Amino acid sequence: MTGSALVARGERLGPAFDLLANYRPGGFFFERQGLGLSSAGVAARIGVDGGPDRIERLARTVAEVLRGVHIEGEGTRPVAVGAIPFDEGSAADLVVPARTVTRGEVGETLQVDVWPRGLAPLDRKRERWTGRAVPHEAFTDMQLRLDPDPEEYAAAVLEATRRIRGGALRKVVLARTLIVDAERELDPKQLLWRLRAVDPDCYVFAAPEMELARGEMQPMGFLVGATPELLVLKRGHEVRATPLAGSAPRFGDPGDDRSSAQALFDSPKDREEHAAVVDTVAETLGEVCEQLRFPKEPELLGTANVWHLATPFTGWVQDDVDSVLKFVARLHPTPAVCGSPREAARSALAELEPIDRGLYAGPVGWVDANGDGEWAIALRCAEIMGNSARLFAGAGIVADSVPELELDETERKFRALLDSLRWG
Repeated sequence: MTGSALVARGERLGPAFDLLANYRPGGFFFERQGLGLSSAGVAARIGVDGGPDRIERLARTVAEVLRGVHIEGEGTRPVAVGAIPFDEGSAADLVVPARTVTRGEVGETLQVDVWPRGLAPLDRKRERWTGRAVPHEAFTDMQLRLDPDPEEYAAAVLEATRRIRGGALRKVVLARTLIVDAERELDPKQLLWRLRAVDPDCYVFAAPEMELARGEMQPMGFLVGATPELLVLKRGHEVRATPLAGSAPRFGDPGDDRSSAQALFDSPKDREEHAAVVDTVAETLGEVCEQLRFPKEPELLGTANVWHLATPFTGWVQDDVDSVLKFVARLHPTPAVCGSPREAARSALAELEPIDRGLYAGPVGWVDANGDGEWAIALRCAEIMGNSARLFAGAGIVADSVPELELDETERKFRALLDSLRWG
């Protein structure tokens, strides 16, 4: 569908409107600290085939569609939203939602309806959303299955360190999954409510997973999670990114928590893992940004159960990079989710990681007609299909990595999402 076949109209909502009230299963949700957007319905789907340049092609097609939308009323900005699979060989598609509610700053909430010319927009009925639910019992061992098993994952870590010490790699990120049989239908809205209550500083997100059926893309489930990592934000000429790498557990005791954070900051292994990411992001952004600024020392960033090393970047974008998706194309996959050097790490993943990542570790976010937008990396997430969930967690492997410690890191990352699943 072309943009000229679409019509958009906006209206302001009250500052107390809960973005989650607009979300419907099969829609899109993306919120951090109360700011973001949620969607319901589909006005248009924009897709491209897989290939090394798929995100650049997607950027061009999305821009063409959004700039051609007929706008009714000032200040209305339709968007395209979605999640992009990690693997460059996978097709990618974004959606222009039938209804989007956006909060870009505190107190400023806008609803945008988009519909094909000649049809009617969604009805004006809105849901009253309370978000209150009683948690279910904790999952039993019989409901949980690791893939790959701990021994296989540890062996992959050991092989990765051997290759790194041999000079073939600087870093590689190995992921594993935990499959949960919840024995009940999982509710995406309750999961989102719980995740943002636990860690509002993370990007809490939900995106449908699609498959080709009967010649059309059909939803097969959804990805839900809470990620701490900003891949890239573009607002006018300003560009921001905050890569993370290196982690340590958090503790309820303040003294133990401070000690864990300091140990992370002082760890040569974690500093090397983080430096591999920072070097790549600095080089990539430096090619297209002026006045690129970032601190020489990483910062400590705390989530609900994990400390991370973080480095915030800010730059001024050149005019020829007119879409946030073009930055997504340059940055993905970062060494934080793939490794370094990129192509050598991809090859290692193909041999050492026996899982299909799907949308895990891919970009998730939105873009508007001006090319502005915000994209995170889909981490700390789970694929949900009916009563089953497939949780993902990864660890960055460098020369000094110890298999038992990397297993423990992935277990910590599983734990927070497992607790939230009890509310779904």
